[in-house]
Amino acid sequence: MALGILALGVPTTVVLVVAGIILLVFFLLIASFLKLWIQALSSGARVTFFELIGMALRRVQPPLMVTARISAVQAGITELYTRDLESVFLVRRDPSDVMTCVNALIIAFKANIPITFAELQAHHFAGGHVIELVQAMIAAHRAKIDLSFDVARAIDLAGRDILDAVQTTVKPKIIDCPSQDATTRMNMLDAVAKDGIRLLVKARVTVRSNIAQLVRGATEETIIARVGQGIISAIGSSETYKDVLENPDRISRKVLESGLDAQTAYEIVSIDIADVSVASVADVANVGAYLETERAEADMKMRRAEAEGRAAMARAREQEMAALVRENRAKVVLAESEVPKAMADAFRTGNLGLMDYYRMKNIQADTGMRDKIARGDSEEKTKDT
Repeated sequence: MALGILALGVPTTVVLVVAGIILLVFFLLIASFLKLWIQALSSGARVTFFELIGMALRRVQPPLMVTARISAVQAGITELYTRDLESVFLVRRDPSDVMTCVNALIIAFKANIPITFAELQAHHFAGGHVIELVQAMIAAHRAKIDLSFDVARAIDLAGRDILDAVQTTVKPKIIDCPSQDATTRMNMLDAVAKDGIRLLVKARVTVRSNIAQLVRGATEETIIARVGQGIISAIGSSETYKDVLENPDRISRKVLESGLDAQTAYEIVSIDIADVSVASVADVANVGAYLETERAEADMKMRRAEAEGRAAMARAREQEMAALVRENRAKVVLAESEVPKAMADAFRTGNLGLMDYYRMKNIQADTGMRDKIARGDSEEKTKDT
């Protein structure tokens, strides 16, 4: 080739300069990747120069790829190649994506959990938490819990804390009923027995996770609401408050037998009545007596209003009768005023004589005297009494 160039008349100096530049670029490339190549070779994670040059041309970070491959090989994973690592990096060009997937694969491989790098990659880019998922599967495997990768992935993508769910399956947790959150106004359940006595109750529910229902099952709020409803219903069906105070475990057993954990993400292990007491006087302990008192007062006010209505009607009737008496008296006076006219007519017609008139006067005088004597006796008797 050099002879051809010379034959074309190109000066020897130019040829040498071009060849030197090519050699310099070649040696610079070798020098830039030599450290990574030696590092990978010495770690057993062999990477060729062509692969390193290809990473640089694809704008992939060669140090990151080499470090990730060395980590995998040192953990015993020999079938994880740089092209697999590049496929993770090129999605979002985020170095943390590569190391997260590699670390999750290493953890799973060390625990003999059969998960492939492609599955972890897909779950990671779907928004899952691969590290927590692998740790949860390891915990489930150690506890002899049947948890496949597909189920764990579905639980994680559903927004549930898969690691906490597995730990709760192994070690049940306790839920306060009602919730003891600082924002909650009441910290005890309020129930009333059949005898009207108001009771304040606090319960503690021991639950473990139900792996099969974690995706579609209800959360802790549903457990708290159902248990609270069951306790209030059980107390309401008790004859007296003494039955509840003497046997609180009867209430918890009745609630536990109601199957309150159906369609929830938890399995209720036990329900314990932590505290039960009669409401204080200020809080109206005997609700039944309080309601009876309120009803009696309302009945008394109603009867009083009815009595006042009847009294008003009687007074109105009395006034009507008094007016009727006055009307009749007026009619009597009017009728008596006709007597003199009749007597005058009798005198004119000769039907009444003078002696008849005097006889009538004597009779009237005798009648008046008898009336006065009778009134005088009655007045004296009234004064004596």
